[in-house]
Amino acid sequence: MSPNWTHLVRFIAEEDGQAHLGQVDAKKLPDVGLALEKGTKVTVNLIKGTAFDGVVTDKTMTISQLLAPLSLDEVPIIRCLGLNYRDHAREANMPIPDVPVLFIKPRTALNGPAPAKINIPAVAQDGSSDYEAELSIVISKTGRDIPRERAMDYVLGYTCSNDVSARTQQFKNSQWCFSKGLDGSCPIGPALVAPSAIPHPHKLRIKAILGGETVQDSNTSEMIFDIASTISFLSQGTTLERGTIIMTGTGPGIGAMRDPKISLKEQDDIRVEIEGIGTLINTVYFE
Repeated sequence: MSPNWTHLVRFIAEEDGQAHLGQVDAKKLPDVGLALEKGTKVTVNLIKGTAFDGVVTDKTMTISQLLAPLSLDEVPIIRCLGLNYRDHAREANMPIPDVPVLFIKPRTALNGPAPAKINIPAVAQDGSSDYEAELSIVISKTGRDIPRERAMDYVLGYTCSNDVSARTQQFKNSQWCFSKGLDGSCPIGPALVAPSAIPHPHKLRIKAILGGETVQDSNTSEMIFDIASTISFLSQGTTLERGTIIMTGTGPGIGAMRDPKISLKEQDDIRVEIEGIGTLINTVYFE
């Protein structure tokens, strides 16, 4: 059975206190993250099944708490691209890469939107915790050696994400998996939007907003390696499992590149806003 949802959310329902999947009416509510923050009562149509085969029903339920669109047991791994925006490469004064710059976050990095918080552990409480607003994709079915011309058939949906990074640890090492793989360092949400609702994923405005100030403002048209090329590259001799999240890189304006530098501080409000998807909202918490 093929899924027929377009704007999927996972949530705790007011009615029974349990986790469910729901379909948001995007025409009435284009940004479920902002709506819930403002105290709007949000009712959705229940989705029967999983994100991978879910069918929208006529039954409605009310969101009490928003969760990450996918649960931890549905995500085998998080694959990530670094330096994948032309404007970010210019900002960093680095050459445009010939092949994708890759790293991995473990699935334990998965986090959700508010009220979930970004937990900064002691190792990163040194003034170097940073944000990166990114468009993420979710793989819909397991594949290997996927040709570029078929790669978009493997996209389940798009969501906002934040590649939370511990820069001091990152700059100590050429391998970024530790500095970017801390628990909860990959919040995603507020919704997972189907490709049918985003026909042009490389023409989306993407912003990071820290404490009410826009600190990143770019467009997915700045991607060096587009989504199809990325999926094809990552699947060479490598099985991409269903539920894999692929973070596609960030634009200019990260804290480490600003003058003066800025970092995430306790109680900071950090948001990722992507056109057509909504706003991922989190508060920072120092463990």
